[in-house]
Amino acid sequence: MPARRLCTAITLLAACAVAACGSSSSSTSSPSAAASASTASSATSSTSTAQAATGHLGPEGIPLEAGPALAPASSTTQGATVDGVQCAPIEQLAYHIHAHLQVYVDGQPRTLPAAIGLIGPVAQQTPYGPFYGAQQCYYWLHTHASDGVIHIESPTKRIYTLGNFFDEWHQPLSRTEVAGDKGKVAAFFNGKSWTQDPRTIPLLPHASIQLDVGAPTVPAKIVSFAGTNL
Repeated sequence: MPARRLCTAITLLAACAVAACGSSSSSTSSPSAAASASTASSATSSTSTAQAATGHLGPEGIPLEAGPALAPASSTTQGATVDGVQCAPIEQLAYHIHAHLQVYVDGQPRTLPAAIGLIGPVAQQTPYGPFYGAQQCYYWLHTHASDGVIHIESPTKRIYTLGNFFDEWHQPLSRTEVAGDKGKVAAFFNGKSWTQDPRTIPLLPHASIQLDVGAPTVPAKIVSFAGTNL
């Protein structure tokens, strides 16, 4: 199903969930509304390349990532404030953007798991895979699906970094290690080499971030958000 039709279907699902549960997050048209509403009732060319690797789009209209998970989503810090990032009972939508992260280890893709930054995660089942909300609280940086999309949902506008996200996830990130996988780290930001510490990579709107751990280095890819509601 084309991504636009996919997102329309998920948005309709969100609308139904909001009507049933009385969610206060209905101001957004993104699929994250489906996950937050469900917690009361249930637990460029690179896009086509990634889609071919997994076979189908995920619930956000972005191809699901292939390979084993980098680390468990459950290692997320359990409610404490991290780098000024808090865990709130509802999603904070004053500043709402999305970035994408893809990691390769020794040339093989790894998956950024769903439910990072969600305390008490619960899945809304969709035809395109599970989409997670939280029963307890949402960190301002989190993932809803295993498609590499990082949601930045903050009460104020602020430039968060990849280091903030990994700190909240309670996973190491440096020039020589990514979430426990060790080796020289080559970083790319929007298709260009990032020569600074990967922790300083900014989570900007529709940023494509790629980390290659070890060898071989996979050519940089850019994920397109076109046709999605993200």
